Amino acid sequence: MVLFLLLVLVAVVLGIIGVTAEGLGYLLIIGIVLLAADAAIAYARWSRRAGRRPIR
Repeated sequence: MVLFLLLVLVAVVLGIIGVTAEGLGYLLIIGIVLLAADAAIAYARWSRRAGRRPIR
């Protein structure tokens, strides 16, 4: 969970720097790609975990 939050924070910071700094639009793209990859990893972890719980 800590890794997920850290990656989200890094993606947001890179996005803000990419928007505000002139000529650093590639940082915005890196931030968006990082956020999308992080969301995909989180989805895969939570969907895999949900299938292992026993029915009560």
